[in-house]
Amino acid sequence: MTTIAPAASEAPARAPSHGAVLIILSVAAFMASLDLFIVNVAFPDIAEEFHHASLGDVSWILNGYAVLYAALLVPLGRLADRYGRLAGFLTGLFVFTAASAACALSQDLWTLVAFRGVQAIGAAALTPASLGLLLAATAPERRVRAVRSWAAVGTLAAAAGPVVGGLLVQASWRWVFLVNVPVGLVGLVLARRYVPDSRDLTVTRVPDMLGALLVAIGIGAVALGLVKGPEWGWSSTGVLASFAVAVVALAWFWARSAVHPRPVVELALLRVRAFAWANLTAVLFSATFGAGLLAAVLWLQQVWQWSALQTGLAIAPGPLMVPVFTYVAQRLSGRVPAGVLTAIGSTLFGLGTLMVASNVGLHPSYAADFLPGWLVGGVGVGFAFPTIISAATADLPPQRTATGSAIVTMARQIGLVLGVATLVAILGTPHGYRAVHDAFEHAWWAMAVMAVVAAAAALGMTPRRPRL
Repeated sequence: MTTIAPAASEAPARAPSHGAVLIILSVAAFMASLDLFIVNVAFPDIAEEFHHASLGDVSWILNGYAVLYAALLVPLGRLADRYGRLAGFLTGLFVFTAASAACALSQDLWTLVAFRGVQAIGAAALTPASLGLLLAATAPERRVRAVRSWAAVGTLAAAAGPVVGGLLVQASWRWVFLVNVPVGLVGLVLARRYVPDSRDLTVTRVPDMLGALLVAIGIGAVALGLVKGPEWGWSSTGVLASFAVAVVALAWFWARSAVHPRPVVELALLRVRAFAWANLTAVLFSATFGAGLLAAVLWLQQVWQWSALQTGLAIAPGPLMVPVFTYVAQRLSGRVPAGVLTAIGSTLFGLGTLMVASNVGLHPSYAADFLPGWLVGGVGVGFAFPTIISAATADLPPQRTATGSAIVTMARQIGLVLGVATLVAILGTPHGYRAVHDAFEHAWWAMAVMAVVAAAAALGMTPRRPRL
């Protein structure tokens, strides 16, 4: 059952309906999810415009965003709880919208990466604030349904994202970012007028911002070492230094979290068996998913030479499986343990990946070679992702549910970073069709192995008591 801590509320300029508040705040879930899918589809066009930048360099468009989003999600959410969630939501939405415009105007790759980082800061502020505002504005008996509706909008964006991205890239990859501007501006106006403010009266201390910085440095350094390994050499000073920085930063973060009164990750929560295993599963499965999505886009556009629109249409059937099988998983959740459902989903994703790896060749044969495996993978995502999120907080105390949800979201983002970086490291810079095919095949096999490991980890995340 979803709960919230004692809160103070302030009426908006106009008395809102619950439906209006839900729609306005769902902008957060929609924009964040849509951004992931449409940016993936734009990858090859961005690389081509910026003097054929390497895949490793372009990967920072995704990884820079995910690293900062993961590191700042929890502390910025707590700042919003303390000082006012509406202010946090409006500030985050403004920053995200302005940074989106700046991304569209960027004239070089690293300027684009920098503004993607600013975008991530905005997303990390608006996402938890939007959920907190929704819970505070919703009657207790309607909160579970409201949260499901809020999350479902993100799923809808995932299904529509590839097609929308393909359409936008037909004009220019810059429209992938510009599309956020009108949505963000409308959201700012409506939220200011209709959404009631609230804050958590139990939050009195400033969160650990240094801890958030250490997470960003540590995960970013791991990603840097992975993507530069093929270019610099795995035993080079730069790669070894990157991994050393990662070890020091993450060890410091762990030690700091053990003593800080408001850590980014409350280590005591990791003593809850289901929560700890769910976070590990979230990292592993998200890594597989992130790598699989980008690999599919790169194969379709760079090997089969399909346009962005063709790629978007080809990718869309997989995400369309997610809401269908999310519903199936919910129907089965009363009879099948959460860990088993997630293990089935992860195994299916790995199986779909192997089907693609075994079938695709030089000549495009979408319906026979690519689509079957992609659909199986989409079914797996529908079983796995929602179950991980719901099971993670089932054994937590009610007052820690919101914090636990934020930490699981953070784990998912870390997994995406590691997955994309690992894919880049495996692909390298092969020349010739046979070398390219072999590189993708190695990457798909690595993803399948990771999916099996995620399935094994998932078996440990079944809550000890049923979720109410």
